[in-house]
Amino acid sequence: MKSMQQPQEIEVWYVLPAIRREFVLQLKKQGIKQKDISKIMRITEPAVSQYVKDKRAKGIKFDKRINDAIARAAQRITNQRITKQRITNQGLCIIHEIQVICKQIRKDGQLCRIHKKLSKGVSSNCSVCCT
Repeated sequence: MKSMQQPQEIEVWYVLPAIRREFVLQLKKQGIKQKDISKIMRITEPAVSQYVKDKRAKGIKFDKRINDAIARAAQRITNQRITKQRITNQGLCIIHEIQVICKQIRKDGQLCRIHKKLSKGVSSNCSVCCT
């Protein structure tokens, strides 16, 4: 457990990598090659491999609602035909989809739950992450 962190630090260091992990796993489940996943996600192939092997972002779990939203977003992305141009467009789509998921995590209070779990001294009735 770390000392008090800002909600944005929790998002950058824990939530975003966990969202990426879930997207990678969903894209992999849909039969997308790791090389193409790295292009779509704008991350390195070794990062994709680490997400798949559960070596990166393994400490944060989301509830079913968020996991389902990520699965639907990944499906929307893979429904587009994979070409060089589409991969470029999918990069923009993935940014949008991740932002939508981040907003939902804040709105649902999951960021607060994660913040309380990871940072010492966060009051049990704190709701700063949700505002």
